Amino acid sequence: MKQAPKPARNPIDALTKTHLIVEAALERKAERPVALDVRDVSSFADAFVILTGRSDRQVRAIADHIARMLTEAGERPLGIEGTEEGRWVLMDCNDVVVHVFDPDTREDYDLERLWSDASPIELELPEDEASGAAR
Repeated sequence: MKQAPKPARNPIDALTKTHLIVEAALERKAERPVALDVRDVSSFADAFVILTGRSDRQVRAIADHIARMLTEAGERPLGIEGTEEGRWVLMDCNDVVVHVFDPDTREDYDLERLWSDASPIELELPEDEASGAAR
């Protein structure tokens, strides 16, 4: 007889997960964090988190730290792509999709403009990041 899958350990809601992701990213000095509520404009996610790292090495470090922190919280990412190049790491965290870009790639794709119909999610940022978030 096939065993039923084990129930998830207290799954984290999308908003809590979004804040955990941003906090983890800032611990690795991510820049310009933006979180968008995409529930009304997307069927595949509740939130997007968009971040910038200054180099390919930092982009990978940010993504690795986010994955580690989510795993410790019982929310292991479903998939991670782009770590080889480190220009754009895409993380599928089930109901939250994370984009970690280098500066040029973030500017080229301009996801904030592409998803401009989404509502911003208020983030509690350190003073220096809060002033740079709108750049």
